[in-house]
Amino acid sequence: MVNSHSDASHQHEKGTPLPSVTNLQVDSVNFPQSVISPASSNRLFLAGAGVQGLDIQGEFVISTVIGVYLDPNALEGLPFCGTTEELAESVPFFRQIVTGPFEKFIKVTMKLPLTGQQYSEKVTENCEAIWEPLGINAYSDSHICEDSFGPYRHYSRGHAVVRFLEIFKHKKFPPGASILFAISPKGSLTVLDAFITFYNVDLRYVFML
Repeated sequence: MVNSHSDASHQHEKGTPLPSVTNLQVDSVNFPQSVISPASSNRLFLAGAGVQGLDIQGEFVISTVIGVYLDPNALEGLPFCGTTEELAESVPFFRQIVTGPFEKFIKVTMKLPLTGQQYSEKVTENCEAIWEPLGINAYSDSHICEDSFGPYRHYSRGHAVVRFLEIFKHKKFPPGASILFAISPKGSLTVLDAFITFYNVDLRYVFML
């Protein structure tokens, strides 16, 4: 679900005006029109929200509700060519959102009880399904990038996948619990779970399509 404009407006911490957008409520989960990133303290705007789910005996069952927030600087670099409906179906457009050099914040709220292992394995499986036709090896090495979000460990793509699985291995998420992902402009990922535990990992090449 791509967000729409409203009369409300906010100011980015660095002075860049936030676009005017509305709050969204998706399957009883509310996403405010802006949030302050827990990793950088910058204010980001709500770009959209939607659901993910499973097909169980022919019935679609919602497993998670996801909201995506972006730095307002993203609007300067993204090519907005086409209607909202066309952009919503454009893989290249979403790829540029994922790989763009601007801050992102993602809130994932559970609708079904999930273990951390179930969640992380499904995320990894989805990533590998995208990488395979692109000829990307999930376990190949990658170079190291510096970042201004603070200290974090450097990983090859393969090590980052393993690290991502390790982070969630012993976690349990009841319905209503949320996982927060703060992604820096250069790609490092800060993960916060329902227990407010912080993990700083270089996952730039894990999620780059």
